[in-house]
Amino acid sequence: MRVLLPVLWPVAAGVAVLAYTGISNSKQRTSEGSHASGQSAALDRIYLAVLAIEAVFVIAAVAGGGSVRLFSLTDTLTLGLSVDGAGSLFAVLTALMWLLTGIHSVAYMKHEEHPARFYGFYLIVVGVLVGLDFSADLVTFYVFYEMMTLTSLPLVLHEMTKEAVQAGLKYLFYSVGGAFLALFGIFYLASVCGDLSFTAGGRFTAEMAAGAPLLLTAVFCMIVGFGTKAGMFPLHGWLPIAHPVAPAPASAVLSAVITKAGVMALVRIVYFLVGPGVLRGTWVQAAWMTLTLLTVFMGSMLAYCEKVFKKRLAYSTVSQVSYVLFGLSLMDPVGFTGALTHVVFHSVIKTCLFLFAGAVIVGTGWKRVDQLRGLGRVMPVALGCYTMASLALIGIPPFSGFVSKWYLATGSLASGTGVLGFLGPVVLLISALLTAGYLLPIMIQGYFPGQDFDGREIQERGLEKKEPPLYMLLPIVLLAAAALLLGCFPGPLTAFVEKIAAAVF
Repeated sequence: MRVLLPVLWPVAAGVAVLAYTGISNSKQRTSEGSHASGQSAALDRIYLAVLAIEAVFVIAAVAGGGSVRLFSLTDTLTLGLSVDGAGSLFAVLTALMWLLTGIHSVAYMKHEEHPARFYGFYLIVVGVLVGLDFSADLVTFYVFYEMMTLTSLPLVLHEMTKEAVQAGLKYLFYSVGGAFLALFGIFYLASVCGDLSFTAGGRFTAEMAAGAPLLLTAVFCMIVGFGTKAGMFPLHGWLPIAHPVAPAPASAVLSAVITKAGVMALVRIVYFLVGPGVLRGTWVQAAWMTLTLLTVFMGSMLAYCEKVFKKRLAYSTVSQVSYVLFGLSLMDPVGFTGALTHVVFHSVIKTCLFLFAGAVIVGTGWKRVDQLRGLGRVMPVALGCYTMASLALIGIPPFSGFVSKWYLATGSLASGTGVLGFLGPVVLLISALLTAGYLLPIMIQGYFPGQDFDGREIQERGLEKKEPPLYMLLPIVLLAAAALLLGCFPGPLTAFVEKIAAAVF
């Protein structure tokens, strides 16, 4: 029950919310009268209580450990859950980011229609994600992976505009297409190995790999297929389309958590099933490294050129998640440590940035970068949090991004991967400069709009110096503080990740 509760609890609560309110009649606004207002407030409290209890259940499962077999398809093909180091890291991160984003969404969804529908699917998705993190084998993982795509689709479709429907379809087609590409690899690994349960360091020996002529092809298909969810080139196109049309809380978890499901898939395949020793030095490693470096550079360039704020952050996610994939592709302990620490840091930072974007949209209606001039006169504290998160994403010490990027750069140079290993730090540095180029001008023009700026546009819109509501501002402040503190005191996290690295190498 300790392992099952974090999966079943939010799913059951989400289904109950959808069943009680009704998907089509779940509009909750204060203008509908005092009864509707009271109902909405009660729903908000229940929603936040479920998320808080879910975080407790996840931490209890991680602390207590354990495993459970759900049922067996054959003697070797089973569905089950098990708590290990890698799964614990991703599950705790998921629960905490979901809780903080959920707090923000209570204030944000007061300005959107159908909040109950959003709450219901939001709760279901977190249960599915925890099930994915705790999956004991590849078949279980794949089941939860497909469930994650289907249950998160309504978050993208929420506003049901023409653009939202088109973005949702693109998200669905890319995700299912990538999953089907990965399914070929799963079938092949099952035929070769039989047992697809996760084992630190992998299950394949050199003899098994030599007797499987299509092993490398199958693994590469899985890397590209699961890499779709992580936004890796060439199947990255859904990310910049889905983010701008989804509500800001949905954009935050899509960028910060759901993209990490693709990362988790590659961690499981390379380090817990096939084994890094089998893939190191092969064409698969070279091709994977090339794709990740290309994605890092391409995503940064597209973000630099983009004028829509949330779309700029989406292209930034394309680039930054491939930092993680690059570290994994090195198949080196230091690079692996940098990759998993960047998973945590990027999730914290990008959640903060997207929640800030949501607060700006609700408070001012501004969606384009060129509209944010003088924002410091309206939301000085929120813009300060944006500044801290931006410095962390760039990788400026003492903020957290510097720590993970240091590990990635040193791991790349020590990996023995030849030209690509030396090219890695160069691309990372170029990307850092581009990141500064598309994030810092917003802060500079927000606080220092120039002598020619008289604030007339702010006055014309009836805006004044007013920070976002507490439910919106509190998660942004906490995440910005975490982006700094994790950089100043990274020891516990890096020590935990190094234990995972020691187990798989």
